[in-house]
Amino acid sequence: MCMQTSSNILMVRPANFGFNEETAANNFYQQQDQRTSLEIRDLARKEFDGFVSLLRDQGVNVEVVEDSEKPIKTDAVFPNNWFSTHPNGKLILYPMFSPNRRLERRKDLIELLMKKGYQIDEIIDLSFFENDEQYLEGTGSMVFDHDSKSIFACYSERTHPFPLKYVGELLGYEVIGFNAVQEINGQVSPIYHTNVMMHIGRDLAVVCLDSIPKASEKQRVQKTLTKAGKKVIPITPKQKFSFAGNMLEVSNDGGEKFTVMSQTALDSLNIGQIQLIEKYTTIISPSIPTIEKLGGGSARCMIAEIFLPKVK
Repeated sequence: MCMQTSSNILMVRPANFGFNEETAANNFYQQQDQRTSLEIRDLARKEFDGFVSLLRDQGVNVEVVEDSEKPIKTDAVFPNNWFSTHPNGKLILYPMFSPNRRLERRKDLIELLMKKGYQIDEIIDLSFFENDEQYLEGTGSMVFDHDSKSIFACYSERTHPFPLKYVGELLGYEVIGFNAVQEINGQVSPIYHTNVMMHIGRDLAVVCLDSIPKASEKQRVQKTLTKAGKKVIPITPKQKFSFAGNMLEVSNDGGEKFTVMSQTALDSLNIGQIQLIEKYTTIISPSIPTIEKLGGGSARCMIAEIFLPKVK
């Protein structure tokens, strides 16, 4: 297995999915809805189950964990923000911007991974950064290129330089930090999560270069990716708003590689972009409109990669 792609992933089946007022302050992808909370919850579960089926049909190993009913966690379906796992047996817990999202950090979920035979030698809890209002929301804030040992991250209210530097030193990865912005209703604001505007796979990188205003930072991002042997596919700001940057490459036990993106993201791509992605991987595109609309996150946000070794 290539380190860049995981053949084991974890997904959390939502118990109380819905619109989160706290995160809407800087996630402009979230939209309110007039449907009842019960309707929304049932639709989100249906979308989630369909997504898991598509992955399993391709032989991807998905560990599904049920969200706990209480406390209510509207965003539990996005586990990639609160933890990451690494081949050296490390599991890192991250500092979260929204107080109600901090409830998603679950000891029982970590214990479940261990029960399933994953080896966790060390848990590194970075939630202490929250005391100083310093945040770094896992693989939402950071896009890893494990092959070249690089971390790409755009600074925002949810991605602060100090914890980012800390993680870089912890893992021995080079940090490529930059500013990325988007225009909403005529107002320019930082992009809240890096995985909204870029994706890195084994051979490909999908990036909204137009969202990086500073020429030197844009050049550094592009140069680092090219030097690492990635074929860079630029996407437009409009495609980014359709979650085209929110992709993840996964593999199955047979070594086949898949690029996971939502149907919304796929529909926004042009034929040339699709052909280039399909040259290297097979596309898996779940339809998750309710989760995207109310949660403001897409397919990549719903997947936590498991890079932990298996207990011998």
